[in-house]
Amino acid sequence: MPVPHLLLAVLVTVLWGWNFVAIKAGLGSLPPLLFTALRFVFAALPALWLPRPAGPWRWLVAAGLGIGVVQFGCLFTAMDGYISPGLASLVLQMQAFFTVLLARVVDGVRPRPWQWWGLAIAFAGIALIGAELDASVSAAGLGLVLVAALGWAGGNLALRRAGAVNMLHFVVWMSLIPPLPLAAASLALEGPQALVQAWHAIDVAGTAALAYIVVASTWIGYGLWGWLMQRHAVTLVAPFSLLVPLNGMLAASLVYGEHYGGLRLFACALVLAGLALNTFGGRLPWWRRRIA
Repeated sequence: MPVPHLLLAVLVTVLWGWNFVAIKAGLGSLPPLLFTALRFVFAALPALWLPRPAGPWRWLVAAGLGIGVVQFGCLFTAMDGYISPGLASLVLQMQAFFTVLLARVVDGVRPRPWQWWGLAIAFAGIALIGAELDASVSAAGLGLVLVAALGWAGGNLALRRAGAVNMLHFVVWMSLIPPLPLAAASLALEGPQALVQAWHAIDVAGTAALAYIVVASTWIGYGLWGWLMQRHAVTLVAPFSLLVPLNGMLAASLVYGEHYGGLRLFACALVLAGLALNTFGGRLPWWRRRIA
């Protein structure tokens, strides 16, 4: 991979890592479900001029429900006082394992041995995080982010079924699906007054956060990621996603002063080690000898 492309991959992980700080900032003036709905309303605007990606609508709908409604609806709700941005960015990466497990159930794709080991190590880290609940994470927050990761995994399978599509076009058109379910959920759970209150309460930070999430994280982030995926092997591009939680935790530390004790750092290291084993395990000589 040329150095400029490598730097673009790192840039995307930085944009996505700082996305968690933007979510936290926006939640200061917007209720989570309404905030999520607005994010997708604006993210879908380029559908006015971008052509719809090839393939049936059902995969757009499935991805929109899995990623838009379940993943981001649960993530934004969890980050509304139930889990810190840095930990949310880490726990959400469990989607990598949930994708493997769902592929086993839905498509019959058997996980490789190193993926099982990676899953066990990562879940040990999640269990340690759950055993040290404090102001930065509650049981509800941890559970909601795990459900969000499961929704993301379902969206991944839908994207895989959609085939070779333009990532930016797919994300934009997928964004047409979540606003109505999220608006209905906001109306039912946050009340009809949520929109009125948000209109009066939204400030510069909330507006900037919404703009960042739509423009930087969604349009630029997914656009560049898809561009890289089209030019390089998935095995070269996908491992860069391991930098997302690191950037998320760094951003949360810089902006919100989020810090981690020894046990929490060890738990985070276990999750990252499990993710790394899931990504790179097949390249390790020890596993190759076992498979042979």
